Amino acid sequence: MADRESLETDVLIVGAGPAGLACALHLHKLFAEAKTAGKLSEPSMMVIEKAPEVGAHILSGAVMDPKGLDELIPNWRDEAPHDGPVTADDVYFLTRKRKFRLPYVPPAMHNKGNYVMSLNRMVRWLGKKVEEKGIDLFTGFPGAEPLWEGGRLVGVRTGDKGIDKEGMHRSNFEAGVDIKAKITVLAEGPRGSLTKVIVNKLALHGENPQIYSTGVKEVWKLKDPSKFPAGKVVHTMGWPLDLSNFGGSFAYGMKDGLLSLGFVVSLDYANPLTDPQWLLQELKTHPVFAEALKGGELVRYGGKTIPEGGYWSVPRLAFDGGMIVGDSAGMVNTQRLKGIHLAIKSGMLAAETAVDALKKGDASTATLWEYRRRWDDSWAARELHSIRNFRQGFEGGFFAGGIHYTLQMLTGGRGLHRIYPARESHLGMKHAVHSNLAGEIPMTLDDRPKKKPDGELSVDKLSDVYLSGTKHEENQPCHLKVADTNICATKCKEEYGNPCMYFCPAQVYEMHRDGEAGKTKLHINFSNCVHCKTCDIADPYGIITWVTPEGGGGPQYRDL
Repeated sequence: MADRESLETDVLIVGAGPAGLACALHLHKLFAEAKTAGKLSEPSMMVIEKAPEVGAHILSGAVMDPKGLDELIPNWRDEAPHDGPVTADDVYFLTRKRKFRLPYVPPAMHNKGNYVMSLNRMVRWLGKKVEEKGIDLFTGFPGAEPLWEGGRLVGVRTGDKGIDKEGMHRSNFEAGVDIKAKITVLAEGPRGSLTKVIVNKLALHGENPQIYSTGVKEVWKLKDPSKFPAGKVVHTMGWPLDLSNFGGSFAYGMKDGLLSLGFVVSLDYANPLTDPQWLLQELKTHPVFAEALKGGELVRYGGKTIPEGGYWSVPRLAFDGGMIVGDSAGMVNTQRLKGIHLAIKSGMLAAETAVDALKKGDASTATLWEYRRRWDDSWAARELHSIRNFRQGFEGGFFAGGIHYTLQMLTGGRGLHRIYPARESHLGMKHAVHSNLAGEIPMTLDDRPKKKPDGELSVDKLSDVYLSGTKHEENQPCHLKVADTNICATKCKEEYGNPCMYFCPAQVYEMHRDGEAGKTKLHINFSNCVHCKTCDIADPYGIITWVTPEGGGGPQYRDL
């Protein structure tokens, strides 16, 4: 049994993204007010982050609705890094070679008053604000497991360091720390590993299961910035997806001749060979983008999952000893493609609830449930409620979704039913032998379509992964836990054609021929992992579990 250091704090925030940092900054302000009023003596807080530095694991589009940040830091426009307001806003439907501009852009897609930015840069700036306040912020400290006393969450154990591939202690072994807290705020981002465990243990699920998409993004340095100036925003639907899939692309002009270009595909797709990274490569060959990218330089890459379930998929937000905020709680407006403002607001509401709980000396569910009441009374909850059935309406495909969307617009977000049901994302995948979405889908490793990047506009996965800056200590246990690799080599190969080789945007999973016997065997390149959690969501058998690797490992995102 390793000797573990134990630390104590009043509030522990797990994750230094927009929600977690907003919670910390607002909490600092409220602590100061409570101390001045004599309501709290010496309140304390701590923020832990798995990345080696704040922002290194943060990725988004991003066009931000400023509403949340306006409340948190009113003068942010004068200090924060951003690429200015949106100046042009277009939506296209694409076929293989043509584009059709929508004559009527849905109100939800209007971006007047919103700001183009790199969320990665913005979060780094917020992290500096947190440090300037003297708040304890520890990077390279992944939350590895929850700490319980009975059914009450009492903190988090951080991950051990210095364990080799065989699970043995190396000479530099360092045991993780038990951080005990009166209140723990989970701000881990989408499909948080602690959040997943806690939601399942305490049955905190929303009325619908959470559903997800995967987004991949590249940043290009344009040869001619005038072809996509800062503030120009383009969204597309249609090709290279077929009309049975929900998803599309985004392109945002940034300062200094940079272009943020990405593709998002929902993980409830039927075709098991769907490959988000390759869809982005195909997109770049379309005339809409190829001309702007010609002669440019690909400089950055990353991927992440996005919670799409909306209002009915938000879990119970408070429980004994803890609260859930931001993407961990599924606070994303899929219709608007916006979530940063909702994350910030949720962090602020959790901070207000935490201060009240500390004043009372009570962090029970009954007291912390005030967070949910605050949320329900906020503009953020009203926004999510207004599109409560949007994403579920598209489970039947593009045309059915368009009909449901129109009905929902006419009925204040309701549509035909009070609540449209949803299913977990991986349940949409069909067996390869039954998937005839694009002709016959091959069943064997040898017969799969060969993707041939041109090396100019389109690149292979490993080239993209290199640009993500991803690094992991090689001599450590694999953080991608596969419950039964025999399923991968037999049942999954036969039924689905090993979709992990496709849905992973970082080429983590490969099926190799095992010698002369001709058997296939799963090989996991965990050092490629960009921490998107797609595998934890999309695996059709639910046998892959993403856990935190050794602290500091993962992507090193810049400008994303």
